[in-house]
Amino acid sequence: MNVLVCVKRVPATGSRITLTEDELHIDTKHLGFTVSPHEECAVEESVRLVEALGGTSVVLTLGPEAAVEQLQDALAIGIERAILLESDADGWDAAATANAIVEAVREEEMAGATFDLLLFGNEAADSGEYQVGVRVAHALGLPCVTGVKAIEVLGEALTARREAVGGSEVFEVPLPAVVTVKEGINLPRFASVPGRIKAKKKEVARRQPAPPAPLVETIRLRVPPEQRSEVQVLGHGPEAAPAVVDVLERLGMVAR
Repeated sequence: MNVLVCVKRVPATGSRITLTEDELHIDTKHLGFTVSPHEECAVEESVRLVEALGGTSVVLTLGPEAAVEQLQDALAIGIERAILLESDADGWDAAATANAIVEAVREEEMAGATFDLLLFGNEAADSGEYQVGVRVAHALGLPCVTGVKAIEVLGEALTARREAVGGSEVFEVPLPAVVTVKEGINLPRFASVPGRIKAKKKEVARRQPAPPAPLVETIRLRVPPEQRSEVQVLGHGPEAAPAVVDVLERLGMVAR
């Protein structure tokens, strides 16, 4: 079982987003970066499949040099090889990203590597797009199942289960295939200290995809207004007790 898992470098969940002065980019000076929870589960699923069935695992991302950090996180928990499609260019929408991944897969095949399974997170944590995995599958002519919460490989076929209203949907597809997984398919492991040390010593293969042709011009970005919260001090010490009771009564939590 040879698995390619694709991840994306995104701002850490909960980070406060600010813009550059020209309002064309997110200011990343004080942001932490990670991959989405869906992709963390995709990485874990790749490691588990190879542990159970044998084979190899490769992690790939498209982004700047700093994205090596996310590749090393995957290497630290058991992924064997990493590929960085290095680019600082803007304009990497779902179509351009999928094209770059498809080109990388074909280059791997020309070099003798084959993949039985391509794993993606169900959607990007920053843009919320669901397209990349589906576009890659279409371009490569492979079957694709999205939103998957369980995977089982039986011989030359893969069984994938996803949640549906009132139950589950189960799909059986031939390998090779593309699957996008959702958070909850597994519980990702934490990287050990020895694992992180080994990951930093592993070589990351680098390729420079051609920058996408600009199809859309960004005029400006806008950060949505923050939700305001207020705190009311009801009092101090025993004298605050009646005020607390009044609040609880207004909320319908107590009755006289």
